[in-house]
Amino acid sequence: MKPMIEVEGFCKVYGDITAVNGMNLAVRQGEIFGLLGPNGAGKTSTLECLEGLRAPSEGFLRVAGLDPVRERKKLRHLIGVQLQSAGMPENMTPMEAMRFFCAYHGVPPRDDLLERFDLTAKQKTPFHDLSTGQQRRLGLALALAHKPQVLFLDEPTAGLDVGSRAELHGMLREFRDDGTTVLLATHDMAEAEALSDRVAILLNGCLAATGTPLEITAAGAGLTRVSVQTKAAVLQDDHHALPAVVRRMIKDNYVIYFSRDIGQTVPALIDHLQSRDDELIDLRVERPSLEDRFLEITQ
Repeated sequence: MKPMIEVEGFCKVYGDITAVNGMNLAVRQGEIFGLLGPNGAGKTSTLECLEGLRAPSEGFLRVAGLDPVRERKKLRHLIGVQLQSAGMPENMTPMEAMRFFCAYHGVPPRDDLLERFDLTAKQKTPFHDLSTGQQRRLGLALALAHKPQVLFLDEPTAGLDVGSRAELHGMLREFRDDGTTVLLATHDMAEAEALSDRVAILLNGCLAATGTPLEITAAGAGLTRVSVQTKAAVLQDDHHALPAVVRRMIKDNYVIYFSRDIGQTVPALIDHLQSRDDELIDLRVERPSLEDRFLEITQ
């Protein structure tokens, strides 16, 4: 099966500034792909070229089999775009916006999406009177109105509360399971790790790492965190050396060890507690997060 998004030798240059330099990327159908990177890494330039808003300086780009520049008119009906900040008229209501977008794409009005995104009660409310979360949900509903094959999202959960974020994540997984390809640009590493099937980390216009979140974190030199709380708290003042431990700290009644090899550290820790007649209350082993790996790569 051909990828839904194909990028080969992609470069984007603005005067003396190279925003993207020789990117190669393939995103499969029915995949949530996270595009990560610090400010100025080239994420926005990549999205804009894939969406047909800008022309690449060099390289081969295809979205749903179409050239984003030469076949822009065809492409606009196959993709959905949710921008980080909506640019709708302040007095336009969700109902009016939905009817306008559906007419543009030649599909019947999708009042079901207004209901799905909990906007029915606000369908006649001017855009400027909607909360940030409601504006974000409306933007996504409009992007999905014509059932796009590829969905481009730029910081989709910015400004949303915890409940709305969780609901949106669930919806994106449903769309992915129905075959929609999602390209997600975000600064939220926890969101990218929880939601993405694969991610790419951009740095200075180049791909620094690509793979599943687990592959990305496993490839780093990060240390596994072992957090321990015991009944007698003997570890608080105990500086007994444990194998493979690089450093140790105390926080909120927990002793935290940073280990290169938990296979050595954890058994030795349990044996040590037994030798001190202390009782284990809580033991947590946390592998390096995507954020840890991101910081390792970018800094």
